Amino acid sequence: MKVQPKSFISLVSYFIIGVAVIVSTVVAASAWKSVKNRPKERTIKVTGSAKRRIVSDRIGWTATMTVTNMDRTTAYKELSANVVKALDYLKSKGIKEKQISVSAATFHEKHETEYHGTGTERVEKSVFKGYTTRQTITVESSEVLKVEKISREITSLLEQGIAIYSSAPRYYYTKIGELKITMLAEASGDARNRAQNIVSKADNTSLGRLKKATMGIININPANSTSVAWDGNNDVTSLEKDIITIVHAEYFLD
Repeated sequence: MKVQPKSFISLVSYFIIGVAVIVSTVVAASAWKSVKNRPKERTIKVTGSAKRRIVSDRIGWTATMTVTNMDRTTAYKELSANVVKALDYLKSKGIKEKQISVSAATFHEKHETEYHGTGTERVEKSVFKGYTTRQTITVESSEVLKVEKISREITSLLEQGIAIYSSAPRYYYTKIGELKITMLAEASGDARNRAQNIVSKADNTSLGRLKKATMGIININPANSTSVAWDGNNDVTSLEKDIITIVHAEYFLD
């Protein structure tokens, strides 16, 4: 029987497709077998940490003065005179002018509620008690101990009739960026030491290369505090602080 050209071409095509299917099936089966028989990757996860005690090298402090008077202009004049006395006091204690800034004066009317009568005849009345004006002096300095001492002593101006409120100082460490880099390296070293100590107690296992490392939260706390926060602490209330750095690491096991 004579095979027609078109029928012959169809037979050849089917043959090629059949062979291709068989080959791909063999390749897939071989690949699956290879993956199945591949040894499972072994790793160890550890957390390393580093801790340093630091002493603040910069301080910020504010003192607020207020004056109340029935006359707005008189209130401002009294406040201005008190601010000058406070500035003279600071300079006499060795604070330089460039370390001092003074805010603009603010005003608000002071009212008090008075009650007249009793029972159903009781009446409330808002009574004007004068204008209260306020101004704030801020000191920023690297002379931490000097400013800290002044922040406690400036209330002596109360004896001169000056209404002054001293805020708690704020303490900063200006080299924190450089220190963080050093401490991250220390925390990474601590993580590897921890992993090595764990692996050394296991048979037929040795610590391999680093697979992954991520930096954890950095907490700056008052000295001896163990407080933690999901976004990290940045304490400004204490002269001495503890900075704690965390690193999460994963190593291959050989």
